[in-house]
Amino acid sequence: MEPTNDNDLGVAVATVAGTAEVWGRLPVAEKVALLEDIQARVGAVADEWVATALSIKGIDPTSPLAGEEWISGPYAVLGWLAAAAETLRAVDEGRSVLDGLEVRTHGDQTAVRVYPTTLIESLLLHGYQAEVWMEPGLTSSDVEERAAATHRSPAQPGRVAAILGAGNITAIAALDVLCKLFVDGEVAVLKMNPVNEALGPVLERALEPLVAGRYLRFVYGGAEVGERLVFHPGVDTVHITGSARSHDAIVFGADDDAVDRRARGEPRLDKPITSELGGVTPTIVVPGPWRRSDFRFQAEHLATQKLHNNGFNCIASQVLVLPEGWDGSDRLMDELRTAMDGAPGRPSYYPGSEQRRAAIAERHDDHEALGPDGTRILLPEVDADGSDRSFFQEEYFAPVYAVTRLADDDPAGFLRRACEFVDAEVAGTLGVNLIVHPRTMRDLGPVLDEAVAGLRYGTVAVNAWTAMGFQLARAAWGAFPGHTLDDIQSGRGFVHNALMLDRPQKTVIHGPFRPFPRSLLGGRPTMSPRPPWFVTNRTAHVTGERLTRYAVDGRLRHLPGVFASALRG
Repeated sequence: MEPTNDNDLGVAVATVAGTAEVWGRLPVAEKVALLEDIQARVGAVADEWVATALSIKGIDPTSPLAGEEWISGPYAVLGWLAAAAETLRAVDEGRSVLDGLEVRTHGDQTAVRVYPTTLIESLLLHGYQAEVWMEPGLTSSDVEERAAATHRSPAQPGRVAAILGAGNITAIAALDVLCKLFVDGEVAVLKMNPVNEALGPVLERALEPLVAGRYLRFVYGGAEVGERLVFHPGVDTVHITGSARSHDAIVFGADDDAVDRRARGEPRLDKPITSELGGVTPTIVVPGPWRRSDFRFQAEHLATQKLHNNGFNCIASQVLVLPEGWDGSDRLMDELRTAMDGAPGRPSYYPGSEQRRAAIAERHDDHEALGPDGTRILLPEVDADGSDRSFFQEEYFAPVYAVTRLADDDPAGFLRRACEFVDAEVAGTLGVNLIVHPRTMRDLGPVLDEAVAGLRYGTVAVNAWTAMGFQLARAAWGAFPGHTLDDIQSGRGFVHNALMLDRPQKTVIHGPFRPFPRSLLGGRPTMSPRPPWFVTNRTAHVTGERLTRYAVDGRLRHLPGVFASALRG
């Protein structure tokens, strides 16, 4: 697509600015109607959405890998639309948005159970639970009163948001737009990322009610268009999904004086900016009495955390932390090699990834090249105390997995040391994964609870992948609060958050150590399906499409087909 010129960009900003006050005063019932209209339109373009994404990424539509584009594309957006509409219906009817949800406390923190909220949700993701933990000191009454505050208080001055879209997961741009309008109450101009700008016309049709209402405009182009948009005098706020490097280039510049500006704490951007910037995601494996089938399943789990979307995820696991003296560490590594080597091949579509991967391979002679084309890199022995800190400090955004071992074989001691290590040494605070055997979990008791509470990450996942925090509509998705502009880490602010909770701190997810039905059989070998997001799932493309059909209208007639496909995965 041709880059948007200065005149058209100015028209886009002026158009949405002219409706900012109208949007702020729009009755909640009308916003619910808009969400329902958009839901139907996303369903109408879902096939083209997925086909476009597969074309961009070079994936065969008949491959199980196509399931990733259904689940992390239209399905994710449809789930958010339904959940947000339910929240706004509660507001419109004068009900609490927390009605029917479990609210409890962890120490001085209030937590809201956001998954499952219905029987069907508990069936779709059997054994998974998620809570949003609020910042310390907020009572349940505070949480209830502050939820969806934008829609309960008098209209605020209208504001225009500039959104710099992501280039990897196709739901991100649409979700960022929806969150800005329906959660923050701001109209928006979205600049599509050049990597997936071919999806722009599809999203424009999906979000047509917002475009027709002049609440949203799309612009196209590279960094120079993004620069002009962000600094346009008609723009009031900025949101970016990308890297910390891109954030710093916007806030402090990319010229010779940028480093000095950052050191002086003098940003050139004088507008509020929120951001989701990824980081170096760690996965901690706690020693325990694993069965042989557990090693295979968890190795496929780890391979998925690394290889989903070929590693081009802000939440892709990059550092695996293992206990040094546990005999299971070597067994898990053998299974991980097998899983990474045997996962389906795919192109490295994201710009610069091949160069980053090649540079790492050249720098580390001890790397293992895996996969059909040898482009997956496993570094099985990275010294946690060594001189090369790059694997702990730099997000590679490529199919590169580093493994480090910590010396403490006692589960409680290892868990404490591993949590201290990732909090202190690993860059970013978007998400952390922990894998813990059920018996070990029981033995750890409050030690595990303390670890979860103490980890300074925006999403903490126990026996699950933190990407579920992105996928679950009512979860809050973002970095752990408190980063400053000159040390941005994984960003500032939360998105998604369809309950519209004020001041969340983290999302905590618990999943089953073993999949259903092995979870009911004590881990004894049996035919068990893999979750549909696993890179080793054989029917993910069918399950993803059927889930999307169900999410369009919520009709129960879709569910037998969903379960039939999922059980063959």
